[in-house]
Amino acid sequence: MTGGTGPTIVLASGSPTRAAMLRAVGLAFAVDPPGLDEGEVKRSLAGNGADAPRAAMTLAELKAARVAVRHGGALVIGADQILAYGDRWLDKPLDIVDAAGQLKTLAGHSHELVTAACVVQDGRTAWRRIAVARLTMRPLTGPEIERYLRGRAGRDATKSPGAYQIEGGGATLFESIEGDYFGILGLPLLALLGFLRERGFALP
Repeated sequence: MTGGTGPTIVLASGSPTRAAMLRAVGLAFAVDPPGLDEGEVKRSLAGNGADAPRAAMTLAELKAARVAVRHGGALVIGADQILAYGDRWLDKPLDIVDAAGQLKTLAGHSHELVTAACVVQDGRTAWRRIAVARLTMRPLTGPEIERYLRGRAGRDATKSPGAYQIEGGGATLFESIEGDYFGILGLPLLALLGFLRERGFALP
């Protein structure tokens, strides 16, 4: 950070993947998960007719705002991601059986991953960005799904909506992926780094 006296950065997320992305670029930050009941908020937003981008950004800003109250002056990064399959939003699978069901639903079809990120400082949103990726999963047989879920990649199947993680074995499930790679992982990293440079952070 230029001068070493600027605001602290706080990641309002318990996601190990988001934290790993920030560490990989040499960013110093604290982690403070917001403890938000995302399911209840999503149900409310869906009931009020919100689309996936609006819902994802609302959740990202709620998370960041909740954590910002505990960190005066800090730049608090909030993020959320929604998997949209037609009019449906898929959440993280409850268990391996649910994961298999999600893979059967998505197999042979396209879906969108909508990732929203923002930075909140002292109650004001200083930056926001939405990234939308389109992913097309190849047709999968029941035995292929079973093998995937029994393998190394399948151990993480319940950690992500759609039961896959493209940075791991989940990449083998797809025919094509269109969109920002970092956004798919859960954070539009390049746009965020651009904002931080504008705020005086010394980054490579």
